[in-house]
Parts: sequence; C-alpha cells; structure tokens
Amino acid sequence: MAERGIRLDAHRITEEPCYLPQGDEIRIAEVSHRCGMPLLLKGPTGCGKTRFMQYLAWRLDRPLITVSCHDDLSTSDLVGRYLIRAGEAVWMDGPLTLAVRAGAICYLDEVVEARKDTTVVIHPLADDRRELPIEKRGGTAGRAGGIHAGRVLQPGLPERAQGSQTIDPATFRGPEF
Repeated sequence: MAERGIRLDAHRITEEPCYLPQGDEIRIAEVSHRCGMPLLLKGPTGCGKTRFMQYLAWRLDRPLITVSCHDDLSTSDLVGRYLIRAGEAVWMDGPLTLAVRAGAICYLDEVVEARKDTTVVIHPLADDRRELPIEKRGGTAGRAGGIHAGRVLQPGLPERAQGSQTIDPATFRGPEF
C-alpha cells in the first residue's frame, strides 16, 4: 500500500500488538492524532512506550517509523542528505522526512539522548506549523502526519540525575503521559 506515493509496507504493523491499556491513553492518543498534536511519552525502560506506539500505529492504520535517538544522531540522520550515486548527487530522505511525506507516525525513541542541535529540527513539526523544513533543499517536506517522542527514565534515579537533556516544553504542545 502506498502513502502519498511512498511505499512503507515494511513499516506497517499488520497484526494487533498485545497491549493492555492502563487508563485513557488510547483515547487521548487518538484525539491527539486527529487534532494533529504530538505526544510525549515518559516512563522507565520496559514500561511499554514502544509497545503502545506499535499498538497506536496498528489501531490508526498508519505506518510506524521508529528512530532510536542517541548523542551521535545528527540532523542529517533525521532529515536526509545528499549522496553520490553514479557520479551524481542524489537526495535521500531521512526517517523523519519519510514519515512526514508518507503521513506516517514517527516515534523518536529516547529523544532526550539526542543532541540539542539535532532535536531543534522537530520544533516546527511539533508546534502549530506542523511542517519539516529541509534547509539543504530550500523547502519543506510538507505537513506532518504524526510525531511522537518517547522518553526513557532509569528507575530509581531522580530525573535531574539521568544525564539527559530535558525536552523544551515549547517543543511538545500536546498530551504528555
């Protein structure tokens, strides 16, 4: 199945993931998705953030593109870059651009581990503009289908001792759970 001309079969969740709701999170996420608002998921490792995103993608029938964030992740890793192919410079979309173009859900797993100069690219996606600027191409990737960030906190450690940056509250103007 193609989304806006982009094939994402490998990113589709075809079977219902086993997920046991803990409260109103499914309803909140569905309303958030319909309103075009991002989600910020918080919780310790193993609490079910990734499984929830898989379930949500299945339930909404949207492709799910997951990016494992880390301190070496660059803006080009997310947005895309020019590559040399057969002696010619060819643009290759990164996972964030691919998700925006295809109307997919992009799950930024452990987004707080990414460098601040990298995460700044998600600001126009998560605010009311809902678009991804691609500076290297002088344009945008269009309107965002869904962007969601996961935050992992280590159990037993206070948040300030985690060694991770915090998410700017202006970045995610949507439900947080």
